[in-house]
Amino acid sequence: MTPNYESWSKDELIARLRELEAKKHANATHSPTSKKPFHFSSHPKRKIAIKFCYSGWEYNGLAYQNGPTPLPTVEDVLFKAFVKARLVDETGGLDSCGWEKCGRTDRGVSAAGQVVSLWDTPQNTSLQPSTKRELCYVSILNRVLPPTIRVLAWSPISPDFSARFSCKHRHYKYFFTSHGLDIPLMQSAANRLIGEHDFRNFCKLDPGKQITNFHRCVMHAQINPVSPESDGDKRVYVFDLVGSAFLYHQVRHIMAVLFLVGTGLEQPSIISALMNVFSAESDSSPESQLPLVDRKPEYQMADALPLMLWDCAYADSDVTWQTDDDGTESGTGSDLYHQLHSIHQRSLIHTVLDEHFLTAATQYHSPPPQYLPFSKTGLTPHALPRSNLGREPVLGVPLGAGTYKRSAKYVPLLERKRLDHVDVANERWRIGRGSKYSKQKTLDDGIE
Repeated sequence: MTPNYESWSKDELIARLRELEAKKHANATHSPTSKKPFHFSSHPKRKIAIKFCYSGWEYNGLAYQNGPTPLPTVEDVLFKAFVKARLVDETGGLDSCGWEKCGRTDRGVSAAGQVVSLWDTPQNTSLQPSTKRELCYVSILNRVLPPTIRVLAWSPISPDFSARFSCKHRHYKYFFTSHGLDIPLMQSAANRLIGEHDFRNFCKLDPGKQITNFHRCVMHAQINPVSPESDGDKRVYVFDLVGSAFLYHQVRHIMAVLFLVGTGLEQPSIISALMNVFSAESDSSPESQLPLVDRKPEYQMADALPLMLWDCAYADSDVTWQTDDDGTESGTGSDLYHQLHSIHQRSLIHTVLDEHFLTAATQYHSPPPQYLPFSKTGLTPHALPRSNLGREPVLGVPLGAGTYKRSAKYVPLLERKRLDHVDVANERWRIGRGSKYSKQKTLDDGIE
């Protein structure tokens, strides 16, 4: 029965309103639809692997960094996506979920098949086996990730699987144009990379890691055109490099030397020389009188933009890659394809626009003289013609992605200043920064 509020006094009406507000607040507090806290410890865990791609130029590298970085790192953004989806507990960080990456990529380097493995807490494990459905990892993560990182597939894995150590080989691609380069010469040099060699002169030394073994096995090193129908300087090539593992900046150092060979500034034999780091190897080498190069000559590595980690390969028994695609046109696989296809189409338009900018400029500005490659121009580093104004010629040595190192005089690699020997650099770090780090770690370990 509805009360007759018209006969109520002012004080009675106020008391009634307060009573109704109190009931409303109590119902909201105990509402069955309210969000309950998620306790990760009360749910079982399982190990999964995620395969994903990312645009390297948008990030400060793959690896998570403790300090601030100019750009976000891929791992930081990806881990936060797992946290937002309540797949991992944020409080323990990457270590608490056993996070492992296959191959580290540095700032500017992209990946099309990067892999991480981790322990997650799927929220459907409480269901009965007959009604249990797998989580849609691809769509769940892509909904909270930026478009520059896309999850492609996932796989359940065994507890002892490691994204890093279970990998059979890693496949890198480096894209470049044939402008100023002799491709057959570059392939001749690349052939010398096949097999197990000491690549200390093809990497950046990091004394903090105290690496003493620089032997790595290269299984495949091939240069092929990306688009066979194109020709001239517009023809894009890809250098496919496959190996069991790689050193710090190894691929970019290899490309820098291949560019020097392609221009004619170095001979293909420079590859063999830079891998000849022990005197014993010099005696057994098929090359005649290979110089001993036990210390790295100073040279600039190739640009990061054209480099891509294409694939991380595992045994079929270790991974079973899965997607969320339900087979319909509106499935998540279709959506992901449309997203990446749109990005590709837009990049093609940018390429055409840039080509027309260059065409417009050539109406008023003549291209500079072309000295490279020497195999086609018939020139040598010591016999370059002066300009019409009598100026010294300037060589533009390609570094990839339209970048060049310009110099009026070229110094051959084996005549350049050498860096310290690996053993000297490692020892200097041990007695310097390494000693300070060890003392600080000892102090930290003693604090309870």
